[in-house]
Amino acid sequence: MKQFPKAKVGLLLIATSRFRHLGYGLTEGDYESRKEAEAAHYVETLKEFSDVVFHGNVYSREDLDCAMRAFQEEQVDFVFALFLSWSEDFTWVRFLRNMPTVPVFFACRTRDSISFRDTNEETDFVEFLSAGGLVGALEASGSIKRFERPMLVTAIGTFDELMEQAEQFARTAAVRSALRSTNFGLLASYNEVMWSTYVDPYNLFMKAGPELRFVSVATLTKEIDAIDDALVVETQSALRKQYEVLDEVDEEKFAASVRASLAMESLARKVGVSMMVLNDVDTVLLTDVGLRPGFLPCPGTEDVSVVPEGDIGGGLAVYILKQLSGQPVNFIEPFYIDKERDCFAGGHAGPNDYTNPKGKVKIARDVRFAKTNYKYAGAPFAWYVIPQGLKTMLHISECGGRFKMVCTLVEALPCEHFITSYSHGMFRPLTGSTQELFEKLLKIGVTQHYGVVEGDYTQELSYLAQLMDFDFIKL
Repeated sequence: MKQFPKAKVGLLLIATSRFRHLGYGLTEGDYESRKEAEAAHYVETLKEFSDVVFHGNVYSREDLDCAMRAFQEEQVDFVFALFLSWSEDFTWVRFLRNMPTVPVFFACRTRDSISFRDTNEETDFVEFLSAGGLVGALEASGSIKRFERPMLVTAIGTFDELMEQAEQFARTAAVRSALRSTNFGLLASYNEVMWSTYVDPYNLFMKAGPELRFVSVATLTKEIDAIDDALVVETQSALRKQYEVLDEVDEEKFAASVRASLAMESLARKVGVSMMVLNDVDTVLLTDVGLRPGFLPCPGTEDVSVVPEGDIGGGLAVYILKQLSGQPVNFIEPFYIDKERDCFAGGHAGPNDYTNPKGKVKIARDVRFAKTNYKYAGAPFAWYVIPQGLKTMLHISECGGRFKMVCTLVEALPCEHFITSYSHGMFRPLTGSTQELFEKLLKIGVTQHYGVVEGDYTQELSYLAQLMDFDFIKL
C-alpha cells in the first residue's frame, strides 16, 4: 500500500541566554549542554516520521533569523515550536510577527518525573530552571492569543504524548502541502440532478488547494481509441488471475470496460490530475463511450483516484483519506437503515477502489444499465464488498461559501455480496444508534456522499480542518 507523504518540519527550540552558562563545570553539565542533549532527543524522534530542519537552539535574534531563513528556504510543511525552559519572549514574538504563514505545532512538555527534591545543590538548581518549560509556554500563550496566527495549534503532554500528536500533525501538514500542489479533474460536468454536491472551484483552490481542470468526454473517447490492444489483454488477464469472473460477463464488454478504465487513468496523467471526479451517469458519457469504466484503479496502479457522480467534495474527502492513510479508500452513500440490527447498508454504483486485499471482489455485470440501449450496456465492473473493521467516515461539502468537514467512526460488519451492481458494506456507528447518527447528519445538512477508510483518522482531520479553515464536526 502507498506510504503517506512525509512532512518536512522546522524545529524551533527556544532557550534563554540568561541561563546559558549556569552550572558550568558540573559533572552533570551546564544548562546549555543539557538543552543540547534535549534538542538531540527531539531531532532523533522527529526524524522517525519527518525530515527535520534544525540549526541549533535559539538564544538570540540572530539565531531566530537563521532558523526562519532555513525554514523558508527548505519550504517546511510545519514548524514544531517549544520553550525548553523559561526564556525571554523577544524571539517568540518576532517569530509570530515575521515568519510567513505556515502551520505551527506549539508544544509544552510535561516531564515524566522530576529528578530533584530540592534545589540546595547547584546541579539541582540548574535542573529546576531547565524544567521550567511550562513557564515559557504560559508566557508564550499570551502572544499566541494577541497575534492570532492562523494554522497554529497548541498541545501539552509528556514527550511521548507530544510526539504522537506531532506525528498526526505532520501527516496533516504534509497532506495540506500535497493538496496545494495537486490538480483535480472534472469529467465532464457537475451532476445536474444533485445540486447539493456543487462547489465553487475558486473556493476549492483558495481554501483546500487543488486546481480544478475540466476534461471533456470527447477527449476521453480519443484516449480510449489510443489504448494498445495488447495492454487491454494483459490487464484482463491480471484481473482474471486475481478475481472470480461471473459467467454472465460478456467478453467484448469486459474488454471495453478495461479499455475505458486504462484510458481514464492515462488521460488523468496527461492532463496532470491525481483525482478524477467522473460524472458517470452523464448521458453524453454513456452515449459516446457506451459504459462507465469499471476497473479503477487499474491493476498495479495507485497514482490516480476516481470518484463517481461529479461530486468534487466527495473526491476531496477520498483524496484526503488516501493521503492520510496510504490505503485504498471507498466512496459510499448510505442506502438504508437496518433497524433490527442497528446498522446501515452503504456503498455505491460505478467506479470504486476495490484493491484492498481484505475485501471481496467479483467481476460482474453492471445490472443497473444492462437493459439500456448504450453500446456496452451491462459492461462489467469490480463488484466489491468492503471488509470489516474500524473505519473513518468523512463527508465534505460547501455551504454559504464555507467548506464543512463531518466525520465519524463506524464499524464495518462481516458481509457478503448481496447488493447487485453496487460495491457495498454494512456499517454500525461506534457511538449511539444508527438512527441517531443520521438524525445528526440531517440537522447538520450534508449530502449523501462519504469517503470510508480503515482506521481512525479523526484527530488528523481535526487538524486539517484548522489548517484549511474548514468547519469541523466530529460525531
